[in-house]
Amino acid sequence: MKKDIILAGVGGQGILSIAAIIGTAALKAGLFLKQAEVHGMSQRGGDVQSNLRISDKEIASDLIPVGKADMIISVEPMESLRYLPMLSPAGWLITNTKPFININNYPEMDNLMAEIESLNNHIALDADEIAKELGAPKSANVVILGAACPFLGIPYEDIQQAIRDIFGRKGEEVVDINLSALKAGFETATKKLQTA
Repeated sequence: MKKDIILAGVGGQGILSIAAIIGTAALKAGLFLKQAEVHGMSQRGGDVQSNLRISDKEIASDLIPVGKADMIISVEPMESLRYLPMLSPAGWLITNTKPFININNYPEMDNLMAEIESLNNHIALDADEIAKELGAPKSANVVILGAACPFLGIPYEDIQQAIRDIFGRKGEEVVDINLSALKAGFETATKKLQTA
């Protein structure tokens, strides 16, 4: 088992929380893990990207070669496209469709979505809206993580347990909100896969 994952978004969207959850689940499953974070302007609004490599064998490098990523998990649509050259031909793009417009020349949404829709393997969902409907607007990142779960190669239950482990100190309500967000993303991706 080997998964090379690019995590992308902007500062404040919870990219590093996604990495922590996946990493915790992978380590508990006895897998090897390497991570390299690349922060542009990682304060709120700046681009954030992380290479996350998981394998059942030792991993030599923490950086993913161009064109070899199995998956891009993005909490922002333009950021998902920024890293497309990293994605392998058979790789999956899982992205939020809600833009975080932080530049004057942000691309037209129709053009962004056309580019995303042109990919054979993609799951695109409005994670912000799903999180809002759950009463958990800050959990859009966990909705995206839920949508990525069918492709991670890590049992869903292990991701759930990692959420309990990481958010447990914040209280049961925070854990439950994040578990609901994970489930909503997972169910949305599963439905999209069934209708594809």
